[in-house]
Amino acid sequence: MDAIAKAEEKTEPIEVDQGKGPQAAVPQPALAEVPSKRKRSLRLALMIAVPLGLAVGGTWWWVTGGRYEETEDAYLHQPKVSIASQIAGRIVESGVADSKRVRTGDVLFKVDPEPYRIALDEADAALAGARIQVEQLRAAYGQAEAQARDARSEVEYMTTQLQRQQDLSQKGVSSQSVLDEVKRNLQKAREDLSTARQAVASALAALGGNPDIETDKHPTVLAALAAHHKAAYEMQQTIVKAPVDGVIAKASDFSVGQNISAETPLFTLVETQNSWVEANFKETQLTHMKPGQAARIVFDTYPDRPIEATVEDITVGTGAEFSLLPAQNATGNWVKVTQRIPVRLRLGPGVDIPLRTGMSATVTVDTKVERGFASLFGGRRVKARE
Repeated sequence: MDAIAKAEEKTEPIEVDQGKGPQAAVPQPALAEVPSKRKRSLRLALMIAVPLGLAVGGTWWWVTGGRYEETEDAYLHQPKVSIASQIAGRIVESGVADSKRVRTGDVLFKVDPEPYRIALDEADAALAGARIQVEQLRAAYGQAEAQARDARSEVEYMTTQLQRQQDLSQKGVSSQSVLDEVKRNLQKAREDLSTARQAVASALAALGGNPDIETDKHPTVLAALAAHHKAAYEMQQTIVKAPVDGVIAKASDFSVGQNISAETPLFTLVETQNSWVEANFKETQLTHMKPGQAARIVFDTYPDRPIEATVEDITVGTGAEFSLLPAQNATGNWVKVTQRIPVRLRLGPGVDIPLRTGMSATVTVDTKVERGFASLFGGRRVKARE
């Protein structure tokens, strides 16, 4: 009995105070194995899916890629008009200031007009004098013609007189002295006629060979007219106007009272209404690029304002080819370097952001040519779907 009692004492449940100690965990081996199997399955799936996804994504990127060519070596250009005066003089009035916007025909500055007004008056006087001179030449020609006619009449008269005296002398009616006098008079009349004819030829030559020439067609008057036109042109050039719409630049040293020389650049006028972008693409990017393709331009100043553009022209050569000192690759230490070729892009309509010449940009051109699946096996590229 004592043995049975001791056995029952051993099999009685042991009560554990939950507030004082941890509760004994009952092992459940079947439930613990389930999460372990799930983890292994998930790990295996990830090991297969991730490389497979990368392979599929890389293949898709390769197949559909190559359509867009991009470069950050791109800059905005605007025409720059160098403003200069066609005449020399002193600046008496100026409306020039840096960054000032002007429109075509706006007065930029004025040159002192007084010397050129005097020159124009002198040209007017010279022109009037030339016209008077032509009229005098025409009158001299008429006078020479009249003298020649008189001399011709005198020769004819003296010839008749000589014939008469010779007839009388043969009949013994006229003396030899009278006959000799008539001969001398005829000789003098002939000399006067020769002189008159030379005077007519000289007067005719002075009229340019045409006695009926218009006064303003005479060379002397034409020269005076040319001088007058030059003086009038220089007078007009005392007022210098803007040739195009634009913004004035590099005019900080320009001021009233300054003496300027003819055809010397004074400042620059940037034509802001005519802008284009020149993008320097690598030569390997131009395989499928051609004029007319669509492009997108993003200026660094406005990263969230993309602008639509069009490829307008691809330069005939690389930038280095047209430099002042082209590279010479005939040496033994030559290293091949990928060249860049400038591509000109025309901005699309409706650009509503202020553009300044020299701004940097990123250009992306849609060549509409993808690599295609055939390129994986060395095939040609294919045209992309619209």
